[in-house]
Amino acid sequence: MDLHTVTEVISPAAPGMWRPGDAWLGGGTALFGEPRPGIARLLDLPSAGWPALTTRADGVEIAATCTVAELYRGLAEHEIVQQCCHSFLASFKIWNVATVGGNLCAALPAGPMISLGAALDGVCTLLDADGGARQVPVAEFVTGDGQTVLRDGELLRSIFLPASALGGRTAYRKGSLHPHGRSAVLLIGRAEPAGGLTLTVTAATRRPWVFRFASLPQAAEVEAALATVPLAAYTDDVHGRPVWRRHLTGHYAEQIRAELSA
Repeated sequence: MDLHTVTEVISPAAPGMWRPGDAWLGGGTALFGEPRPGIARLLDLPSAGWPALTTRADGVEIAATCTVAELYRGLAEHEIVQQCCHSFLASFKIWNVATVGGNLCAALPAGPMISLGAALDGVCTLLDADGGARQVPVAEFVTGDGQTVLRDGELLRSIFLPASALGGRTAYRKGSLHPHGRSAVLLIGRAEPAGGLTLTVTAATRRPWVFRFASLPQAAEVEAALATVPLAAYTDDVHGRPVWRRHLTGHYAEQIRAELSA
């Protein structure tokens, strides 16, 4: 979609350039997906040349401008990364343009990069207009459908995935009304080294919900934890009604619990 109100593109862009009427431009697949009459300038981030992936002893830093294709190739040895990338159900064109950061900032419930980051204890680094930085867990970055904790002028610089979580044993379940439809429910379970379980619910809900169990839980414990999610927190759109999403969430949660308990 054309953004006919845009009169200028700043490339490369950097923190401190933002002013009212600006928008940070990553891959643009979400930004150009709907009318945005309030935008006058685009601040181009990919031209800044941030390394897509930076491997460290304690984990991997993913630049916000890292494309889905770069993430898939760079972390191909991790099955959960492959599974979340394939959740896009997108063409190779989208894979080579859409960015990890853009998927998080769009804050759509079905965003698979939100699922991946929340499930692996990811941490976002945010830069403000004055050059200051703050860290926010991915699970807390998205606050609702299309809503994030970003303040005016802030940008998402990177997402850090700790090695301990990235290398953990995981179980993945995804449900949709159609084989090639948008994710209606996406759950990821991760076995903790000490014997516990981390269960992350996304797509079914307007924001990520993360449940942590100190030891492998019984079915009733998982059921009780999921019961704390109010029905109003579940997404309600053409891709699935809340009652159905809640039912499928419980069904998949038990499958994940059983798989990781084996």
